[in-house]
Amino acid sequence: MPASMHEGSGSILVTLALVLAGLLYIRGWIHLRTPAWRGTAFLCGLLSIWLAAASPLAMLDAELLTFHMVQHILLMTIAPPLILLGSPFRFARLQRLRRVLPNPVFCWFASTAVLIGWHIPAAFALGGSSGFWHLVEHATFFGAGLLFWWPVVPSLPGVSKPRWSIVLYLFLATLPCDGLSAFLAFCGRVVYTSYLDAPRHFNLTPLQDQECAGALMWTCATFAYLVPAVLITTRLLSASTGRRDSVTVAAEENW
Repeated sequence: MPASMHEGSGSILVTLALVLAGLLYIRGWIHLRTPAWRGTAFLCGLLSIWLAAASPLAMLDAELLTFHMVQHILLMTIAPPLILLGSPFRFARLQRLRRVLPNPVFCWFASTAVLIGWHIPAAFALGGSSGFWHLVEHATFFGAGLLFWWPVVPSLPGVSKPRWSIVLYLFLATLPCDGLSAFLAFCGRVVYTSYLDAPRHFNLTPLQDQECAGALMWTCATFAYLVPAVLITTRLLSASTGRRDSVTVAAEENW
């Protein structure tokens, strides 16, 4: 059976699975009276997965590395935090689940290994060789994204206490992304030879397409990690200022 037929059937299955997940979530959302922003985040996460794995965008990744990179950004950087923000679990259950999940060090290494591993030319070619391996690639990217964002995204806003270690965690996450994107943007040769014979789009040569993909990854990863790092830092500084003010007030009252 041609690879295109495998990809077409895979897209239908992914679409049906995401629609079912969305309907089940909406049912639970109504029953539990989940806040509207949480439901919106979860459904946007499902939409991001669909755009990456089952939409017409998914069919262009074999012709442009830039679109292939868009898929990875959606699956690793955008969909996972939205899914976690919209988690239907109550805080107590989520906290119990946290105890059995890996620590941030493992989450960082696992996500980095998936990111770098699938961009090794041999693994990249394997991912594009069949619909099955393409689906495996997407699944591992999404799973690695969930692992990576798990220590970052609080289960409930204002409940989990932020830590300075998470700011460092986000900074360190930029290093492998920046290294890979810089290599793609500046190496001066086409790394993935399958794109040499691919149809041309937007008047881009394969090398220009690769440079565009590297620049896109560099920019998106930087902002994706910078924004939560700034938010967490702001919360930490605000909490520190609040504690100092409380101590000052208490000292003045005792005086």
